[in-house]
Amino acid sequence: MHNDNVFLGRDDKIPGLEQIASGKVRDIYAMDEEHLLFVTTDRISAFDVVMNEGIPHKGQVLTSIAAWWFQETQDIIPNHLVSASIDDVPGLDDTWKDRLDGRILVVKRCQPTTVEWVVRGYVVGSGWKEYQQSQSICGIELPAGLSQAEVLPEPIMTPTTKDDTHDEPITQAQARERVGDETFDTCLNASMALFKRGTEMLAELNIILADTKFEFGTKDGEVMLIDEVLTPDSSRFWPAEDYRVGISPPSYDKQILRDYLETLDWDKNYPAPSLDPAVLAKVGERYMEVCEKIINSTSEVSS
Repeated sequence: MHNDNVFLGRDDKIPGLEQIASGKVRDIYAMDEEHLLFVTTDRISAFDVVMNEGIPHKGQVLTSIAAWWFQETQDIIPNHLVSASIDDVPGLDDTWKDRLDGRILVVKRCQPTTVEWVVRGYVVGSGWKEYQQSQSICGIELPAGLSQAEVLPEPIMTPTTKDDTHDEPITQAQARERVGDETFDTCLNASMALFKRGTEMLAELNIILADTKFEFGTKDGEVMLIDEVLTPDSSRFWPAEDYRVGISPPSYDKQILRDYLETLDWDKNYPAPSLDPAVLAKVGERYMEVCEKIINSTSEVSS
């Protein structure tokens, strides 16, 4: 039985399409030789473990925000988005159209790079832990005396590997070796320009972009922005009114879930514990809130 507001998709396969990948949040299907179908579910993970329950409308929120940013940043670098319309997915009956509406992207097939391109504007999270030990983040030397959540003199790109299990931090030199000089320079420049665009546009909404990750792929020799862009799952968004130096500010993401899990007797390994419905509802509210701020589409995803 399906909850009308939650689509997990673990056991559901779209009829007539071949599922070629299933990640923590997204399921990917082959449409034809040139296109893939991305389905963003309501699954949520924490500490690299996918929870048994989902967040109502989370997939629609992430899809709406990603599609919006793809449109807003295509002048910086081309991206893989072809369509976000359910009508462009052939062969679906009305039941499947209803279940998938608002949570699909038709995209160009690209060959992803083996790097995740993380840009940081503030000293927080794993970067703060590393800075305290070495006064650097991913090999990038930083000024002495920075406090937790303090803004960096300028944003830095701190790449990681892109693996099925745990992504490992690497240096820019290692990333360059992985993808080659030309692709590295294109991805680095695009990452910094995208971060700048996101920072400026979100600041107008009283949202601070603390850090984010981008993914790129190549198609016919051209580098493209792929996967998602500037969503609450790929970014650390802080409400400007709650920000202050010296703490880890509250954020528009799943931090509420992480904080709740820390209170449980759980070793952060599979299987996941059962979650309090009230916590799931609070996380959902945060996702909807940031979606409304960015694209004013709460009415669309909640209908």
